Amino acid sequence: MSSAPIEDPRQDRPRIGPPGHAAAGLPAVTNALRTTGRQAGARRGLRLLLDVNQKKGFDCPGCAWPEDERRHLAEFCENGAKAVAEEATRRAVGPDFFARHSVADLARRSGYWLGQQGRLTHPMYLPEGGTHYEPIGWDAALDLIAAELRGLDSPDEAVFYTSGRTSNEAAFLYQLLARRLGTNNLPDCSNMCHESSGSALTETLGVGKGSVLLKDLYQADLIIVAGQNPGTNHPRMLTALEKAKRAGARIITVNPLPEAGLEQFNNPQSPLGLLGRGTPLTDLFLQIRLGGDLALFSALNRMLVQADEQAPGTVLDHDFVETHTHGFADYRAHLLKTPDEEFWAEVTRATGLPRARIEEALALVLASKRIVVCWAMGLTQHRHSVPTIREVVNFLLLRGNVGRPGAGVCPVRGHSNVQGDRTMGIFERPAPEFLRALGAEFGFEPPHHHGHDVVRAIRAMGEGAVRVFFAMGGNFVSASPDTLATEAAMRRCRLTVHVSTKLNRSHAVTGARALILPALGRTDRDVRDGRERFVTVEDSMGMVHASRGSVPPLSDQMRAEVDIVAELARRTFGPEDPVPWEEFADYDRIRDRIERVVPGFDDFNARARRPGGFTLPHAPRDERSFPTATGRANFTVNELTVLETPPGRLLLQTLRSHDQYNTTIYALDDRYRGIKDGRRVVLVNPDDCAELGVKGGDYVDLVSEWRDGVDRRAPHFMVVEYPTAKGCAAAYYPETNVLVPLDSTAEVSNTPTSKSVVVRLEPDSGAPLPS
Repeated sequence: MSSAPIEDPRQDRPRIGPPGHAAAGLPAVTNALRTTGRQAGARRGLRLLLDVNQKKGFDCPGCAWPEDERRHLAEFCENGAKAVAEEATRRAVGPDFFARHSVADLARRSGYWLGQQGRLTHPMYLPEGGTHYEPIGWDAALDLIAAELRGLDSPDEAVFYTSGRTSNEAAFLYQLLARRLGTNNLPDCSNMCHESSGSALTETLGVGKGSVLLKDLYQADLIIVAGQNPGTNHPRMLTALEKAKRAGARIITVNPLPEAGLEQFNNPQSPLGLLGRGTPLTDLFLQIRLGGDLALFSALNRMLVQADEQAPGTVLDHDFVETHTHGFADYRAHLLKTPDEEFWAEVTRATGLPRARIEEALALVLASKRIVVCWAMGLTQHRHSVPTIREVVNFLLLRGNVGRPGAGVCPVRGHSNVQGDRTMGIFERPAPEFLRALGAEFGFEPPHHHGHDVVRAIRAMGEGAVRVFFAMGGNFVSASPDTLATEAAMRRCRLTVHVSTKLNRSHAVTGARALILPALGRTDRDVRDGRERFVTVEDSMGMVHASRGSVPPLSDQMRAEVDIVAELARRTFGPEDPVPWEEFADYDRIRDRIERVVPGFDDFNARARRPGGFTLPHAPRDERSFPTATGRANFTVNELTVLETPPGRLLLQTLRSHDQYNTTIYALDDRYRGIKDGRRVVLVNPDDCAELGVKGGDYVDLVSEWRDGVDRRAPHFMVVEYPTAKGCAAAYYPETNVLVPLDSTAEVSNTPTSKSVVVRLEPDSGAPLPS
């Protein structure tokens, strides 16, 4: 099975220039304002930008980075401005659009083209055998879904997916709907990104979230940023890193690619930054081989233990280790069991780093009392991601860097409320305590068996075991691995439903019948019965605060996600249901229920109305208390892993361009990497190019290799000679998701291994380009 070609086959002809060495500055400001004016209009767009991330405004949908208490008038970054502009666009996609474009036509279009058409304004229905989406009333649409749900042979024949932009209130009702139906099939975008973080942190610290607040970065002596590109993915983090540097922190960057934002930050809030004379951020750059982070932290930990043995009591925090941790003796024995020469040979093969370079990092570690380690998907999307993050925790535990100011773990989330969704119960493997509280509050027995995560949901759909796929936001088809397998699985469903703000690829890959339901976004005013409502979100550091949209919706047919879920549930379960769905038009009533079910939300309504919101409790951070199986923070034994590639192959990571937010493509440039007007590029080290017999400007097919023997092909990529780590390559997703095998997942977390795909480069085959 193959996808249809896009509208302009083989017209992706990027222009390549030198990569940048600084981020933000005046180019970021002008680009942000240009995009905002083009999409939302100058006056309307400026008003929105002044409201974003403010205490009485709305939370930016572009990332989950927290807001500082002392906020600027312009509390947004370039990519945040693009996210706001795309959502607040004046372009509309209504019934006339769907009359002009068949589903087959939409399937031929690129994701970029689809996203640029504008906001969805009316409910649309694709009947079985139909060629075009047709208008449908809200009552008919919801009745259709309710009838399909009631007719299932088992509740587990339904899958309820969500992205991380859903509010706390909508997420809580959404999981309640699924569990009232009788299923825990609640896959979400965490399954594809930070699931490895949650798995490792829950096991080692007892809480699957980061342990630091923004103020901890400002008090740190050393910040390690590993597997992350804040300049593109979390640009406001650069402001925090700059502030930390000015307070005296050192920064180690660990990444296979040099990233402009971590080299120098030209803060657009300052005159010098606008002029391009910004702050150098990185003190030491470790250009690591893909997947080598486990070996790097193992090496640092071994050296710390050895240094403490040479000068007992001067390196490790023995009081903390003895009082608050479990398993140190076994861990120490594991660290030291391999002879020095053999150990360092493995570390060098895994990391690509000379020992002297790692010893430079050790010197910075030894000179620092308070250390924060930040990471993103560069650490979470490998087979051995969970052991890697466990080793990061070992690193921090050795010197007591958990549960004190200026120190701790900092997984940096992408979606703006993905952490809040999980807090609200969006999880296929819920804790028994949560289910007991939920059942007691609403008077029913929730299901206790585990549901499907993303990978298992795709497999179940492909086997015909799922009849209804319901997505609350997101772009499931483009976000998921193994694109052709995902598309085939979606087409086996009886009904696919997408609650969406904008058009995307998932609307063109449908079940036998399909619905598109237009939802309000973060920027839209949410008014019902003359009363303006607000929602709440949780950022990457466990801060909960209100979000209030400020512009009138483009259409009176757009509905709030809460209203969609509550009305669907009422029609599905009937008037005798113990859950009073009709009362949840009042969001305060939802927050009252959350308060009684979810720990940490005491006095929720009052605290949500306070400027700046409130911080959720975190036992390791607040009390040095660790709710693990042992009652302590756990040292873990993690075998050193070396990712081997056969001769003539490269290790590929998928990543974002600068003009991109997850699967949403804002434009076709990647300014910081010197790429313009194209996305089908593969970044390859010049030495690897020479060894493979290719050169910059050549076009190749990327072919991934996996133990199932299936060649997964992504055709027509321009080779760009780029200073990547040797043996490693990089290319943008979602174009390269086709290369990630469905069954290639991380141990424990089952996250797709999108950062370690073995590929070979073949001459351009002329195969049709997938959309």
